[in-house]
Amino acid sequence: MAKLSLVGAGPGDPELITLKAINVLKQADVILYDALVNEVLLKYAKPGAVVQFVGKRYGCHSLSQQEINHLIVEYAYSHGHVVRLKGGDPFVFGRAGEEIAAANAAGMEVEVIPGISSALAAAESQMIPLTSRGVTESFWVTTGTTLTGDISGDIALAARSTATVIILMAMSKLEEIMEIFAQHGKRDLPVAIIQEATTGRDKMVIGTVKDIYYKAQHEGLANPAVIVVGEVVRLRNIAAEVQALIKKKNNEER
Repeated sequence: MAKLSLVGAGPGDPELITLKAINVLKQADVILYDALVNEVLLKYAKPGAVVQFVGKRYGCHSLSQQEINHLIVEYAYSHGHVVRLKGGDPFVFGRAGEEIAAANAAGMEVEVIPGISSALAAAESQMIPLTSRGVTESFWVTTGTTLTGDISGDIALAARSTATVIILMAMSKLEEIMEIFAQHGKRDLPVAIIQEATTGRDKMVIGTVKDIYYKAQHEGLANPAVIVVGEVVRLRNIAAEVQALIKKKNNEER
């Protein structure tokens, strides 16, 4: 039976994948995986399964989306059950809609296994809450750039709000994006950039709208990274200080 499973691999830590996703990986005849997928997860593939990298990175595409769609259909009818393993969640900037459309046109069965998106996990892994009572009541998740490479118009809309703003795939436009926030009177708003969140290679820089670009340059931050803009970033410092005191006390008691 020709079948496609769109599976979220989570944000990078191989333990942050769902049990259901692992079970589907074990059943797959073919696994087509992305650049941000932790390759440790490929150990769940059954013997004899086809495992192929089809990932994309900024400025270096191995396959076009059309080629991936064709590969999904081709493998499904030659092998059976195809898993499209995507970093984070397949429906958060994962082009899952295009792959579902291709599968539907080919008469294939489709299922979706949600994953933990880096849009949520990056900030949380650094003790930055996305909402906090009395601080912010909502959050935006937006891409930094559109299909044409321009800055998303949603950035300017988000910059006018009091919400936490999480921006993905935006490091190449960081300076211009921060200027948009500055134009809306947000020069002193806290910003955190978290690179390779939850992978064990995490790197974070904290600053404000007016200086985060220079701090990120100095530290050599690059994609994959998540940008978090909002007052909630200040809460991270409080939590980190308290945790440091608790750990110090516990070490002394030992």
